[in-house]
Amino acid sequence: MVGMQKKAAWIGDAWGGLAAMLVALPSAIAYGVAAMAPLGASSLPLGAMAGVMGVIALGLTTPGLGGAARLITAPCAPAAAVLSALATERIASGAQSPGEILIFLTMVALIASLLQMLYGALGGGRIIKFIPYPVVAGYLSAVGLLIFLSQVPKWLGLPQNVSLAQGLTHPELWQGTGILTGLVTILGMIAAPRIIRGLPAPVFGLLLGMGCYFLSGFKHPELLRLTDNPLLVGAIQVDLSTLSHGFSGRWQALGQLRLQDLFSLLVPALTLSALLSVDTLKTCVVVDAMTRSRHNSNRELMAQGVGNLVSSLVGGMPGAGTMGATLVSINSGGHSRLAGILEGFFSLLVLLFFSSLLGWVPISALAGILIVVAWRMVDWHTFTLLRRNETFLDFFVVATVVVVAVVFNLIVAAGAGMALAVVLFLRDQVKTSVIRRKLYGGQYSSKHQRFPEERRILEENQHLVVICELQGNLFFGTTDQLFSRLESELRVCRFLIFDMSRVQTVDFTAMHMLGQMDAMLSEKGAHLILTEPSRVLSGGRKPIIPLEQLVLRPTQHLQTFSTLDEAIEWVEDRILAGDTLERAAEEWPLPIHEFPLFLGLEEEGKEGVLALLGKVVEERSFKAGETLFKRGDPGDEMVFIRKGGIRIVLPIHGGNKEHTLAIFGRGGFLGDMAFIDQAPRSSNAVAIMDTDVFILSRRIFDQVSADDPEMAKNIFIRLCKVLTLRLRFADAEIIALKEA
Repeated sequence: MVGMQKKAAWIGDAWGGLAAMLVALPSAIAYGVAAMAPLGASSLPLGAMAGVMGVIALGLTTPGLGGAARLITAPCAPAAAVLSALATERIASGAQSPGEILIFLTMVALIASLLQMLYGALGGGRIIKFIPYPVVAGYLSAVGLLIFLSQVPKWLGLPQNVSLAQGLTHPELWQGTGILTGLVTILGMIAAPRIIRGLPAPVFGLLLGMGCYFLSGFKHPELLRLTDNPLLVGAIQVDLSTLSHGFSGRWQALGQLRLQDLFSLLVPALTLSALLSVDTLKTCVVVDAMTRSRHNSNRELMAQGVGNLVSSLVGGMPGAGTMGATLVSINSGGHSRLAGILEGFFSLLVLLFFSSLLGWVPISALAGILIVVAWRMVDWHTFTLLRRNETFLDFFVVATVVVVAVVFNLIVAAGAGMALAVVLFLRDQVKTSVIRRKLYGGQYSSKHQRFPEERRILEENQHLVVICELQGNLFFGTTDQLFSRLESELRVCRFLIFDMSRVQTVDFTAMHMLGQMDAMLSEKGAHLILTEPSRVLSGGRKPIIPLEQLVLRPTQHLQTFSTLDEAIEWVEDRILAGDTLERAAEEWPLPIHEFPLFLGLEEEGKEGVLALLGKVVEERSFKAGETLFKRGDPGDEMVFIRKGGIRIVLPIHGGNKEHTLAIFGRGGFLGDMAFIDQAPRSSNAVAIMDTDVFILSRRIFDQVSADDPEMAKNIFIRLCKVLTLRLRFADAEIIALKEA
């Protein structure tokens, strides 16, 4: 059974590799011819040979190393467009001979392959994915348009020295046979999916085009001549001496590369490497969606770089993961790396045994194939971006890249695309508010549990406190937005708190703006408070510099805290300390009758209750840092704080981290949940300073309550009222957070 499955897998990969070869090889020949066409008619056989060698080299090397098992790699349209544009530019300058230009193109391809390997080694696979889609669409549409414009003269059969504009105005220069051959090829590619599903469209179109050409040869015998026939690719010589000469010539050129040459090669190589990488990763994403797989982008880029390096060294075209050949391979049964390797092997067989037939391929038929490819490369969907004002800038980016590529070249278009990518980034950053949430003092409180009278004071002064949770990047594009949204609050607030835990970066302009806010608040005795600086400065690790240094010329009113809760607690203490209400000093321990929970029992004539409580509670003391109880501990005791403070923390991540739930100070009480339901403790309690407490056990309380049930009723009523107030306050805080 296993053997049959393996045999079926081999057969599927074989058919997938064969189908991929039938798609990739005609297109690769067309790409090679297009790239070498500016060098003259004598270079066309060399271009066809480069296309075939590219399919072989890429097929035999890339699949075994890549990070996408089903991907088929072959010469592609972006490579043809970039190399053709470079060759045209060099020919127009007249500074180099065709032979020197060929070496120049080889060096560009070599450096581009090394850059792809570098992208993969540095983890650039993920970064390239983040290039904005309008920029990518502009590149690919520009490549398609450039290929279309370069192939129309070949379709029309115009002489080498005649431009497209001149040729369109001189119909007498057109070659009727070439036009008919190209038209039949185009129609064959378009109609292939409806006529014959088993044969790839490029192969079907090429066969029809060649058939049309040779039928025309019966009427015009000169068309059946291979030598000096401008309508055919021309004789292709394949022998070991030719291949070894090309291989050694490229190695010698690589050894003669000088530093000044490297700079002139770097920009076109960067453009080529970026286009090939984006084209590959785009195909990988589509394959993942179809096959429910997941590719390794960095490994794939390194494999593409190795494949392009080998291809360039043996005289082949650079390439990328191609959509058409990959989809045909998958649909034909290819499901592993073997299909891609067999594609290269089958191409090698074609070169060894059928290379003589490649010279009889009509140039206009290859032009027809590329015209269809170019038409499909143009992202016509981008015109829908004109329907909405919000997407007009995206269309402008696409159009700008295309226009710059046509008027100048793809190198300049690459620079324009990167500049416009920055514009798109700035647009998105400015559109996104840097204020995630804005609250006022009474809407968000610290973990310190306040008494009802203290809460009333804080609510009355809530307009004095503004809490802003910031997010994203504080830079020159967002500082004005932040200042404008807080301009009215800056005039009246006494405490402006910036929670910076979600801020990724702060630039010099933002520092200056923070300094201005600090100065404005300082003039009226108010405070600017910054919290959680570590993530701003070093991605969550230990801060590199003090946060105060982020603000230019800080005043004495600038405050910094490690957490938002600490900052709010400090503000609350300042407000309460500055209120005219006389507050008792906290130097001595509270007696039982002064606890807020029991205030008023005397007025109700329950002096006996207080006296009884005083007898049943137990006095204890804890040092700073000492634990009162831990989560999971058994206990039924309620703790009343006479002096000091206790922090309630919830252990998380297996006890490696803690989250502060509440802080109780003098006069507060805790442990009420265990006192009521007598279940295990749900959190930890730790003394934050030397603390004196009263301990009231539920067991002892129940014993006393048996003799005085009225006392139990009154205690539980007061306890329920306090807990209800806490729940209502928590509800109000949650609503405020959700609505902000």
